[in-house]
Parts: sequence; structure tokens; C-alpha cells
Amino acid sequence: MQERRAGKGILLIAGIIALILGWHFLSDSSSAGKWTVSEDGVLNYAISPPQYNLSPPRDDGSSTLSAVSFQSRGANIAALLRIPRSGLNGDKVKRSIPGVVLLPGATVSKEREQNLARYLADGGYASITLDQRNLGGIDPKADLVMFLKNEEPTEHKMVYDALAAGQILRSQPEIDPARIIYAGESNGGRFAIIACALDSSAGGVLAISTCGYGTDAAVASAGGLDKNLVRFYRSIDPETYLNRIAPRPLVMIHSRNDTIIAYQLAEQTFALAEQPKRFHAVDCSVHGYCSQMNEAIKEELPSMAAS
Repeated sequence: MQERRAGKGILLIAGIIALILGWHFLSDSSSAGKWTVSEDGVLNYAISPPQYNLSPPRDDGSSTLSAVSFQSRGANIAALLRIPRSGLNGDKVKRSIPGVVLLPGATVSKEREQNLARYLADGGYASITLDQRNLGGIDPKADLVMFLKNEEPTEHKMVYDALAAGQILRSQPEIDPARIIYAGESNGGRFAIIACALDSSAGGVLAISTCGYGTDAAVASAGGLDKNLVRFYRSIDPETYLNRIAPRPLVMIHSRNDTIIAYQLAEQTFALAEQPKRFHAVDCSVHGYCSQMNEAIKEELPSMAAS
């Protein structure tokens, strides 16, 4: 099933509903409180360092692991903080290592994402992995209803969660706050792209097994859709934010065999991005991260983590 086609169908159906019910979203961004969406559909947040609880670290091979919990937009977010014992060159860790905000795909817990987190730690990268709201699952139609009622959609809150996690990484004494990267798989990759675009201090984004929704193409072909409906769908589409990543690197990795998000959809999203960008094709038999991606990750992350 091609998600871009499904997204287009949702746009058309939701547009008809919105027009029939006469929903309207206030254009005055001050009415939205601490979150805003511009006229062209770009989300914005003013981020404050969150209060968080951190458990004592426990040994986990070449790294230590701590449980993290923090409040974010009315929810308690659970996470795992992994810090390598040695830096990129085998040096003792001392306020110098890069950190990765790691966002799992839908239905994937922070614990199940630790294979990738361990690989990152072996390369000298700390990570904070979130249990995303609804375990990364999304409901665009419900979020649309909230948006048109001037209520903050859940998907917007999930972007804020990722940005807050970036702030937690920056506060750790082992981590260089200027060397933060966003990474994610599938739905998590979408949120990672948006979060990196909004976090101007981040070094870049690694998007695994993901794509955008093709909102602009769907709108162009449909025509006549309610402008606030279009604003919402643009606000959750990573393709809206691609031009805000540069001059930081965007790296996408995708399997030619992916049966959840078609390889061609990832190529289409990648084509819309500005340089610098890199696309790596692999032949995993699963959707999401696999060990065949390790060489690409090893090759690309240093340029994002350059201070």
C-alpha cells in the first residue's frame, strides 16, 4: 500500500468534511498559545529545557543505561539514555561526545530500539530513545479535528517531545551540546526530520525507512481545499520542512525490499530535499533498521556530529 496515495485520499475526504461542517481555524497565531503554525503550514515551538528525572546508570556492555522521565505538553514521556564509555577515538568520555535523539517507528518501544542505540554507542554516540505517544502511532483525522478547533494536535506534541529530548541530551555533562543529531525510523523518521528543521542548533538528521506524505502534490491535483486543512497537513508532512534542514545534512536509508513504505516513495521525498543530502539503498528483508545499514550510518554520522 502506498502511503502517499493514502495521504491524498485522507486530504480529499477530510477536505469535504471540513467544508461541509464549516470548520475554521483562527489565523491569528497568538490564539494558539505556545505553538503556532504559519500560513504556509510550518510548525513552530518555543522550547524550554524540561524538568526530568534520571535513574542511576547501570552497566550495559560498552555503555551505561539510565531511565529518563520528563513532562512534555501534558504527558509524562519515558525514555532511555545511553552513554558510551569511550569517545569516538577511544578517549575517556568528558563533555565531548555527540548525542542522538532516537525516535522509534509506530508500535516500537524504546527497549526494542536499543539494537540501534547500542550500535551508536559502540561508535561513540550517546542517545536518548523515546517511548513516543501512542508508541509512535498517529491519527491524522483526529488531529485535524483538534487543529480546526484550535486545539494542539497530538502529532505536534510528538515533535515537541523530540525537541525536549534534545534539550535533555544537551544538559548531560558528557555530551557536547553543539553536537546533537536527530534520527528515526518510519514514523519516527518523519518526526526526526521536522524536529531537526525546528532545532537550528542540531547537526543534521538520519531518516531510516521513511518518506513524506506528498501533501503539496495532493493539494495541487485536488484543488479548492480549505486553506486551514492544507495548513494542518503541511504541518505534519516532513516534506514541508526539507528546505529548513540545509545547510545541515539530511541522510536517508531505505531498503529496496521495504513492503511498508515503498522504496520509490522514499526516493520521491529525497528528491525534494536540498543539498547536502545522501541516500543509501540496502537490501534488508524488514522494514526499519537492519545491520546492513551500519556502514552507511558509520559513514554519515561524523559529518553531522562535527562541532
